[in-house]
Amino acid sequence: MTHLSVEMLAADAAEPITTAGHAQLGIAVLAGIAVIVLLITKFKLHAFLALIIGSLVLGAVAGAPLDKTITSFSAGLGTTVAGTGVLIALGAVLGRLLADSGGADQIVDTILAKASGKAMPWAMVLIAGIVGLPIFFEVGIVLLIPVVLLVAKRGNFSLMRIGIPALAGLSVMHGLIPPHPGPLVAIDAVGANLGVTLALGVVVAIPTAIIAGPVFSRYAARWVDIQPPENLVPERTSDDLEKRPGFGITVATVLLPVVMMLAKALVDIAVDDPEHTVQRVFDVIGSPLIALLTAVLVAMFTLGRAAGFTRGRIATTVEKSLAPIAGVLLIVGAGGGFKQTLVDAGVGQMILDISKGWHISTLLLAWLIAVTIRLATGSATVATISAAGLVAPLAAEMSTPHAALLVLAIGSGSLFFSHVNDAGFWLVKEYFGMNVGQTLKTWSVMETLISVVGIVCVLLLSLVL
Repeated sequence: MTHLSVEMLAADAAEPITTAGHAQLGIAVLAGIAVIVLLITKFKLHAFLALIIGSLVLGAVAGAPLDKTITSFSAGLGTTVAGTGVLIALGAVLGRLLADSGGADQIVDTILAKASGKAMPWAMVLIAGIVGLPIFFEVGIVLLIPVVLLVAKRGNFSLMRIGIPALAGLSVMHGLIPPHPGPLVAIDAVGANLGVTLALGVVVAIPTAIIAGPVFSRYAARWVDIQPPENLVPERTSDDLEKRPGFGITVATVLLPVVMMLAKALVDIAVDDPEHTVQRVFDVIGSPLIALLTAVLVAMFTLGRAAGFTRGRIATTVEKSLAPIAGVLLIVGAGGGFKQTLVDAGVGQMILDISKGWHISTLLLAWLIAVTIRLATGSATVATISAAGLVAPLAAEMSTPHAALLVLAIGSGSLFFSHVNDAGFWLVKEYFGMNVGQTLKTWSVMETLISVVGIVCVLLLSLVL
């Protein structure tokens, strides 16, 4: 297990924008985060604007010149959007094609047709894992809510027995598995290998989703025994389609970018020669941009054309998929700007200096930082981006597997205890027709389980890698 040591050096080479001492920097960080929390929760300001203002406050309290703070924020925003913006957009296109073509419904219907009553919670977590791989958490909820409500009603299940596994599968994918925005940004920030992170992420995700999903749903169903609300069953996407793509080709399309990225990781391990032709070929094939672009182009035929879409309909679907992610891109970009302001102010080096004498796992420290920011801001993505920026110097001398585990530790921490300052909390509450107390006892506890089981799995893996 990697621990902090005196020999560990900072990875960030940028000139600090301030010469403030540790105490002043610590106060600056707390002030910046407090402003972000206050603006989001009390004044209901959009996270994009809150992050900009929080970054300026951080720089001001740290004693940095305003122009340098603005430069740091702008550089971080630009780098983050440049590195992950295209990938987020491609993921959104793939997710929209999957939804509009009826491919998501095909996966759902096929698995549910083969699942018995007792296997239904396990079927739901499997469905959520597959469907949630290429799409955002909120989109996944909208896709799966009709299925959850119908299955619970048809099988006379408690809504929590079916709903919790679906939510767990979606949440685990969102927090741990690229190409979701948080993991992608964290991978870039700490310099981790995407393929290795993806492979280890799957290893961590499986037991985490099982424990927080089907296993916990037994208890959640006892604590909150509610039935599906009649007025909340929306129409399914594919109800108006004459045909839709088959199960096998849909799953293959969804898994295509994952397979391509994993293939690159395996070739990197097997060949281990950057100049070798095979490795150079797979470096291109397995890059996130090429993998997702390939999946999108393939999906236009395997999903769009299979559903009977014309070229115009496919073009419209692609266009509609991009507009809703504007807010996500802005928040992710502003989060990257806040992260860079933290780094350039010297906060990463401060954490390094303060923690030199600590006998604590670097992975656990990263998790705790992400947990703190998550509880404060309510955003898993903001928590991931900010924590990644803070602990990036600690990854300087880490091995490839441990750098990947650092990303997963941050991702696990970013999911801890969703409560009233998280938009996902209210989304789940409204869709399932629960009150605040019921949502805390089910959704919030489930998120905490994911976070704790996730970091335990990460720490166990660090012992053997």
